[in-house]
Amino acid sequence: MIYPLLPAFVTGVLGGGAQALGALDGAAEFAAAVVKLGAGRLADRTSRRGPLIVLGYLIAVVVRPVIAVTGAAWQVIGLRVVDRLGKGLRTPPRDALIADATPADLVGRAFGLQRGMDHAGAVLGPILAWWLLASGSAGLRTVIGASIVPGVVVLLLASRAVEGGAATGGMGRQQAASSSEPLPPSAALYRPLPPALLAISFFYLLRMPDTLIILRSQQLGVPVAVVPLLWAAVHVVRSTSSFAGGATSDRLGPRQTMWLGWLAYAILAVGMARAGTAAAAWGWFLGLGLVAGLTESPERSLVARLAGAQQGSGFGVYHGVTGFAALVGGVALGAVFQRFGAGAAFLASGAAGLVLVAAWPVLARAGGRE
Repeated sequence: MIYPLLPAFVTGVLGGGAQALGALDGAAEFAAAVVKLGAGRLADRTSRRGPLIVLGYLIAVVVRPVIAVTGAAWQVIGLRVVDRLGKGLRTPPRDALIADATPADLVGRAFGLQRGMDHAGAVLGPILAWWLLASGSAGLRTVIGASIVPGVVVLLLASRAVEGGAATGGMGRQQAASSSEPLPPSAALYRPLPPALLAISFFYLLRMPDTLIILRSQQLGVPVAVVPLLWAAVHVVRSTSSFAGGATSDRLGPRQTMWLGWLAYAILAVGMARAGTAAAAWGWFLGLGLVAGLTESPERSLVARLAGAQQGSGFGVYHGVTGFAALVGGVALGAVFQRFGAGAAFLASGAAGLVLVAAWPVLARAGGRE
């Protein structure tokens, strides 16, 4: 309900610009990255996964509705950062739980299911927000504040799910460390990153933040009241493509599937740069939804292979490093967007994507076969 409204809220209501939006996404991902590193190490102990997941959702439920009463862009950025701290706490233990509970030959499908259901859940909220705005029943602030209702429901469901997961004993493909075993040594976090993770991080560095894609769509004529509907449609594409992307990852391998996703992103980013109408914005944005399906599940599948028995730490490093990359990329692309225009920012992002596509075969050979 909230995320697709942030560009209009920051720029229209609070008077911020594209650079503020880039900083919003970048700072939020930076905060989440820092927390994910620690949460990942803690998640190597199965007994700590449940509390971390519930605490992460609790932070989101408390913080997100407060955005409705902010009076400046920096306040939104601060609250968004705190919100992402919650995501940082819950994401590595969730991914570690999925990896440990799944047979090795089905990991891609498992993460495809998780990403597909996650994106499906992001459809209903934006549709409700669109209906409230379009009907005149509520303004931006009211819609943002109302997000506390589904948030409380999510918190209750997460608490029940954690209790059910604890009852199963946590057995799966790999057994994580018990609560009596020591955490992995800190030095494990500072080993040289494998080429695959470096390539994934570069993709997060060059990828255009969603807030700037939404802002670009508004510039091309998509009304603010319709943006939540567009966002819901994008998540329909992301959800359906995630199921396909997970299955493709198991068949072709995560490396090849990610490469297809990066190639699609480069082409679609250039298309968004050259778009000139609201209809074109719809088409290119929906196309960009395919990228998530082709990259998110294969990334996690590959990390699960690389992490071995320390799934929590592995996913903590993955989410942490990509979060740092998203910070730098979000701020840089936001600055280019504000100074030189949307076309230049999207062209730069697409060109960097083509560089990654060309370099990936070399990096893949350097990293060997996982």
